[in-house]
Amino acid sequence: MMILDVILSALLVIGGLFGLLGSFGLLKLRDTMQRLHAPTKATTVGVGSALVVSMLYALAQGRVSWHELLITLFLLLTAPITGNLLAKAHMHSRMRKDDLPPTGVTDDWATFDKDGPSHLLPDLDAPKS
Repeated sequence: MMILDVILSALLVIGGLFGLLGSFGLLKLRDTMQRLHAPTKATTVGVGSALVVSMLYALAQGRVSWHELLITLFLLLTAPITGNLLAKAHMHSRMRKDDLPPTGVTDDWATFDKDGPSHLLPDLDAPKS
């Protein structure tokens, strides 16, 4: 049991460092697109690590922890989707189609497709009245 405690403690400290690094990145990075990486990557790994430690500790005690498993799955499924939606919202509110790099294929950026959702948004190039 002593070795398991050391391993779980190390995993918990590593997860805490990831969480701290993600929080620090959220505060210190310059613009919104850079700030998205900190909470969607590092903090997700940090919180996920704490949840995995909790599950493993409960398993070592002879119990199965379904709550932590469901929370971990929810976190791992929703964090990337949320980051993607925030990035798209930022692109539509702050960028023009010409500001984006080429996609490298014949298709254009999906969010700026003329038949896609961007036709519902105001045109940033239109003269302001």
